[in-house]
Amino acid sequence: MRFGSSLAAVAVCLAMTPAMAQAQAGQARGAEPATADDDAIDDVIVTARLRSENAQSIPTSLSVVGGTLLDRSYTVNTQGLTTLIPSLNYSSANPRNTAFTIRGLGSSVVAVSQSNDGLEPGVGFYVDQVYHARPATAAFDFADVERVEELRGPQGTLFGKNTTAGAISITTRAPSFTREGFAELSYGDHDFVQARGWASGPISDSVAYRVSGVSTRRDGVLDNVRTGRAANTLGTQAVRGQLLFKPDDVIQMRVSADFTNFQAYCCTQVYYGVSASRRPVARQYAALAAGIGYRVPSTNPYDRLTDIDGPLGADTNEGGVSAITDVTLPFGTLTSVTAWRFWNWDAENDRDYIGVPIQLSQHIPSRQDQYSQELRLASDGAKPVSYVVGLYGFRQRITGRPISIYGPAAAYWLIGPTVTTGTAPNQTVTAVPGNLLDGYGQDGRTDFRTASYAAFGEVNWRIVPTLTLTGGLRYTHEDKDGSYATTVSGGLATTNTALVNAKLSILRPQSYTAHDSDGSLSGRGNIAWAITDGVLGYASYARGFKSGGINMSGLPLDNQNRPVLATAVVRPERNTTYEVGLKTQVWDRRIVFNIDGYYTQVRNFQATLVDSSQTVALRGYLSNIPEVTVKGIEADAAVNPLSGLSLRAGLAYADGEYSDYPAGPCPLEVQTATTAACNLSGRRLASLPRFAVTGGLDYTRPVGDGAVFVHVDTASRSGFNGDPSLSRATYIRGYNLTNANLGYRFADGVEVAVFARNLLDADYIQNVTVQAGNSGLILATPSDPRTIGLTLRFHS
Repeated sequence: MRFGSSLAAVAVCLAMTPAMAQAQAGQARGAEPATADDDAIDDVIVTARLRSENAQSIPTSLSVVGGTLLDRSYTVNTQGLTTLIPSLNYSSANPRNTAFTIRGLGSSVVAVSQSNDGLEPGVGFYVDQVYHARPATAAFDFADVERVEELRGPQGTLFGKNTTAGAISITTRAPSFTREGFAELSYGDHDFVQARGWASGPISDSVAYRVSGVSTRRDGVLDNVRTGRAANTLGTQAVRGQLLFKPDDVIQMRVSADFTNFQAYCCTQVYYGVSASRRPVARQYAALAAGIGYRVPSTNPYDRLTDIDGPLGADTNEGGVSAITDVTLPFGTLTSVTAWRFWNWDAENDRDYIGVPIQLSQHIPSRQDQYSQELRLASDGAKPVSYVVGLYGFRQRITGRPISIYGPAAAYWLIGPTVTTGTAPNQTVTAVPGNLLDGYGQDGRTDFRTASYAAFGEVNWRIVPTLTLTGGLRYTHEDKDGSYATTVSGGLATTNTALVNAKLSILRPQSYTAHDSDGSLSGRGNIAWAITDGVLGYASYARGFKSGGINMSGLPLDNQNRPVLATAVVRPERNTTYEVGLKTQVWDRRIVFNIDGYYTQVRNFQATLVDSSQTVALRGYLSNIPEVTVKGIEADAAVNPLSGLSLRAGLAYADGEYSDYPAGPCPLEVQTATTAACNLSGRRLASLPRFAVTGGLDYTRPVGDGAVFVHVDTASRSGFNGDPSLSRATYIRGYNLTNANLGYRFADGVEVAVFARNLLDADYIQNVTVQAGNSGLILATPSDPRTIGLTLRFHS
């Protein structure tokens, strides 16, 4: 019913996505229409193949969102892109635990544990051609963006860092030798305040500048009935400065520096449901809560009530410097991309998510530094044979300090009143002091390093004017080293062996090192046929490679409570994708319609899993899923039916499954004292909606000396499971999110608009968490409530 109403909402808006976004991208750059008809959809030039090309002439599946559409839709981060691109999914319990997927593939984050520093994302994230190694950086706001390109499928033969699932490439607006400026101020419900702006212009005849920034704050949307302080606030600031040096038509250099900060009373979750678990009934959530007379503030997650009693807060920042140098040669362009980036993370959480002092605090202060250098040569593309060849180098280091502290209720909740040792008839029962774990905790150090080197190239051969063959290869070699060491201390001092072992069952010291070295050849082949001037058909084969990972969050234990060192390194992931597609432009280019079908097989899919064989603690760790397959159809359309009216729509259908997964994690409701693994082969892939539909409408009508404008975006997704174990308790129902704004643009460029985020005040779940400790309690992050506000914009 929810999904049906979502489809109805799309129909009402005449909605539909990315192709029309291409027109918006052209508008953002002030591009002139390619025809004399003002109602024709503008060409949009993208760099998906590392040279400037018309998006409709590229024989691969991609979605493009232009800067004008980003501005009109108030999209300032990657999460907002999911309203505009149906094949893109995003999950974030907090900025560190961030994951985004394309066609259901990429990085998986299990919220019961922190994201794993030793796992690379399957979806590459690029800003101005620079690869961002940590998915957490995608959670930050961005400003002054020219366009966003979502490239689906393996991208190793061109993009600097090999990625198996796809890439998100963000291009910011470059410095201009024409003076321009923009300022925007918005205010809305929950004391939402957002300010954005940029300015650009010449410094001299050969040097131009650009500065831009965005600042967002909002009060919390989860009311803490215990403290009276609302949680999950927003507080982010981002600034970017650029210089463009262009002494002549042969060489130019673009130097950028940016910094983004996120500080908020964030991020926690609320009660979602309860499931049976591995524990005896007397040790599961219902009995535990009743035993101390505890009740959550509400069993309805959309009441948005919490009663956490521990500290909460996030303080994280990232930034860097890059230089892009282009040298025009008689036969092409030589490009150098040099960058250094950093990422700092510190946050503290009440990890039991309820008002019982079980786990008082957990946080992992971390620091990441990365250095990258890319050198490539691209031909001018005018000849029958064109090419791109390049070299890439990347180094990364991440250091962390995992810290956990338990409270006075931890022994009751996690261990119980007694512990039994020995076997019948010589069993010994020992009473557990209530304060056994009070103050018990972990401190540690982690160090992860990566060195990656690659050579890549792609050649296009135009056999005849209407037929082009493409072939590309990439060789990647990566070395990874990781060290993990933790100690435990605190709690009740005791020499009783049974009690000592009981404490160690919650946290025990671990220390290990691991090394991985991989080298692999990947590539793709493509054939494109220009059937008519406005119709392009293509078929492609691509193979992607992602090197092995190292577990940097601790290892699961064997029957003797020893770390299973065999799981320290996970095997490389290999992706094979077949795709066919059609791109069309008709009705004097007032209609654009694209469609593609694909089949993807991933062997040794890298994922973050939970060791469900543990009776007490749940530990997240990296592992390989033998085989995952996804097949589907994607379509997008754009129509300019009337002057001033633009409609866009997108559809993504995906059928993903664990095609070979004989020893997966067990759903909570089927766990018993003897279950160690469950066969999930043939089951649906987690975190992947079967259907996703996006749409939008833009309408402008002259009124007086100015114009009235209307903008609508809507996105619907069918239900999916939010946890790799596929427990019934972690299923997320389908939902719709609709945003809109209505305003007036004066003749002098000033705009006044009323905006609505979540216009229909839809209630839905963004992500779920299984409470650490295996009690069966499920937590979730509910959707943000409707926000209505006012925006003022100034253009110059």
